[in-house]
This record gives sequence, structure tokens and C-alpha cells, in this order.
Amino acid sequence: MTHSAWYNRLGARDRALFDFAAARHWPAAEAVLPRLSRAANHGTLWFGAATAMAATRSPRARRAAVRGVASLALASLTVNTVAKRTVRRARPLLDAVPLVRQLKRRPITTSFPSGHAASAAAFVAGVALESRAWGAALAPVGFSVAASRVYTGVHYPGDVVAGAALGVGAALAVRGLVPTRTQLPPPGRPHAEAPALPHGRDLVVVANRSSGTALAKAALVRDALPLAEVIECDPDDVRATLEKAARRGQALGVCGGDGTVNQAAVVAARLGVPLAVFPGGTLNHFALDLGIEEVQDTCRALASGDAVKVDLGRFTPGPDGADSGYFLNTFSLGVYPELVRERERWSPRIGGWAAGIVGSLEVLRGERPLRRDPKGDRPDLWLLFAGNCVYQRLGPAPARRFDLADGLLDVRTVRGGRLPGLRLLAAALAGPLSRSPVHASRRMRRLRVAGLAPGTSLAYDGEVASAPQELTLDKLPEALVVYRPPVRP
Repeated sequence: MTHSAWYNRLGARDRALFDFAAARHWPAAEAVLPRLSRAANHGTLWFGAATAMAATRSPRARRAAVRGVASLALASLTVNTVAKRTVRRARPLLDAVPLVRQLKRRPITTSFPSGHAASAAAFVAGVALESRAWGAALAPVGFSVAASRVYTGVHYPGDVVAGAALGVGAALAVRGLVPTRTQLPPPGRPHAEAPALPHGRDLVVVANRSSGTALAKAALVRDALPLAEVIECDPDDVRATLEKAARRGQALGVCGGDGTVNQAAVVAARLGVPLAVFPGGTLNHFALDLGIEEVQDTCRALASGDAVKVDLGRFTPGPDGADSGYFLNTFSLGVYPELVRERERWSPRIGGWAAGIVGSLEVLRGERPLRRDPKGDRPDLWLLFAGNCVYQRLGPAPARRFDLADGLLDVRTVRGGRLPGLRLLAAALAGPLSRSPVHASRRMRRLRVAGLAPGTSLAYDGEVASAPQELTLDKLPEALVVYRPPVRP
């Protein structure tokens, strides 16, 4: 059978299915499907769902929302720029469709494939790849939106099936670029012995009142661990409270952001007690790299006694006259401290994530180098970043650590010059940063930095301080034991 004959046969069957659906009575659909179809115009329904998911403050729900929107964007772009212009199929005739079903405004674009079905499938599939629970909750809505396009007479069934397939493909393509959490290797190694503390027995938890959602998470800790002692304190009292708490129990718990966790890690490492981290900040980088997203993740680790050893980064001299300073996540010189200041300035007014975007736009325009060599023997530096352990690339930029005890510093530098921040951003969007001529990366165990310009700031785990003219970075290998949830099969 020729290609043309196959095409004609499939078209005839598609039209027969459309006529069958048009003639069939759909109980209770008249009040729902046309409205649902209109609500999905321009992705409005799915953007609203993403906003509601992000408002839950669950890291998994937020990631699922972002993945769903990214999948929808890719599917819509493909449908509107390639698919509809390639297959110029006319819309179905409405003779057999009851007037009560028909949309007031009939689409003027070509029929194949269904953009609504593609967007619905892309969003739901993208969400499901990150969170099965949210995907299951949204699947009936996605199916109903796709079905509404046949019900209202604006698409043939084949258009809807093709659109849905394209949407799922878009979600899988996004996953290929940015893996989901389930695709990543288990976080943390090597395994360490820690006491099992079911129900929080002999655990003292310190919560920083000013950290993100720490107070709300502290209430969850009390409910989940009735035998634990939970102490809330102001930021100025965190260090002293941690010192006392670490000496009173078998383990030290902390509920707060990365800065608060940093202080707890230094105390726990010095006193030799295991640390239990309950994410209560805005970003919670360290907790996420441990595989901890919710309070229940840490509770599972405490119940089983599952823990890992973790390196501690060190810079000498430390802040405010201290002999040394320490970092669990990152240390940086240059524009990042300015970003932290901008984020803290805007965060009370517009929220943490929005403040981070505003701060990034502000500092990326800057050109002032942190180190300048008038003789030209060394290139000017605009940014120096040192990660505690190697950061792996997820998408265009390094974002995740799989090994928290590799003994290495992940050192990355950006050269100065004309608009270095915008050049770096353009390079990140174009491909891996390793290809950028302004960006350099090395793995080191020790680094000495000298010749810093007066007034340079440093940042470590979200805290900002003045930098000396020279300093040394190194590691304390496997200095800390941290509870980590057991890996689920």
C-alpha cells in the first residue's frame, strides 16, 4: 500500500472517530469540558497549577512545577514553529457537533497537532517525572483538557493523540537536559556509624527564628520527634545555643538555612557529635545534596542511624579576626558577596527566589575586578568560587554534589574585562561553562590567593565578611558525621 493510501485510510478512520464522538452523549461534560478547554488557553491553567504547587514550599513540588513549565514551553515552541506549519490540516466541520458544545471563539490555526493536548501532556508528564503524587493528581485534568478538544469540535482525535505524544516527548527531552532526582546517584559517602535515635531520643535541635521557614519546620520536628528537645533562638544566640545543645545529647540537630547549618557543622565537628539537618532556609543547598528535602527525611535517618562522613572546607585567616573560617557548600570572592547583600536587601519585600533574580541582574552588570595586576603577569579576576567537593553539571551550570567527602576543592574563576558577568551568562546559556574562554575550572586540595584589592568581600555559605589581602583555602577531610536518609530501593 502506498504512502498516500495509508494517509487517506488513517484520515478516514480519524474522521469516523470524530463523528462518533460528536454523536455520542457525554454525561455531565457540557458544564465542564468547554470551560476547561478555555481555561487551558495560552497555558493559563497550567501556569496556575505551577503557581499553586510552588506555594506549597515543598522542594519537590517546586521542582516539579519548574519542570512542568519547562516541558510545556518546549512543547508549545515545537507545535507552533514546526508541527503546525509542516502539516497544514484543516479544522473539523462542526455540522455534527451540538451547538452547546462549541467554543465561542473557534481557533484559526491549523488542526494538527493539538497544541492544548501537547501542553497538557507536557506539563503533566514533566511534573510526574519529578513527583509521582502531583503527576497522578494532575493526570485527570490533563486527560480532560485533551478530550475537550475533540468534545468541542476543534480537533480530530488523531490531532489530540499526536499532540499528547509530542508533549510527552518534550518532557523526556527536558529530563535529558536536566536529570530528575531519581536519576541521580545516591548522595554522600562514605557511610558512617551514628546512634539510632527513634522518636528523637537524646536529640537536641536548635532552630534559628530568622531563617526562612525554620519556625514552621520546628513545629513539624516537634510533632515527628516527640522525644527530641527543640530550642528556638534569635540569630545572635545561635552559636552559644548550639554549643550548649551539642554537649547535652547524643546528636545535635539544626533547623535553619545554610548559614545556620554552617555554624552547627563547625560545633559538631569540633565536639565530635553527629549532626542532624532539618531544612528550614530559603535554598538549603547542603540538605538537598544529602538527599534531605523534608523533615521526614531526617527523621528516617535518625530512626535507622544512617549517616555519612562529610568534608569541611576551611579558609585562613577567618572572618572578624578568627584564625580560620569554614564552609560546607561554597566560598567565593568577587561579585557573589554582592549578590548575597542584594538578595538580603530585597528578600523581605519580594521573597527569596525573586530577590536572587534581582540581585543577579544587578551584579552581572558590574566590572570591578577583585584582583588586578598592573604588570600584566596574571589576568584580572572578576570572580573566584571554591566549592566544598566537586559540583556536577545539571543543565548549563554546576549545581549538585554527588560525593561530599572527595577531599577536593572545586575552584572556578572568571576573568575580568568588558561585561564579564553577561559574557559568562551567555556562555552558560550556549552550552557547558567549560567551553567559555572567560571561565576556568580546576580541582585542588589547597589554594593560596594573594593580591586582593582593598574592600573586597568574601562569602561563605551565604554569610558575608571582609576579605584580607591574601588567604589560603584547604580541606578538613571527613571532619563531620551527618545523618542522611537511607537510600530507597
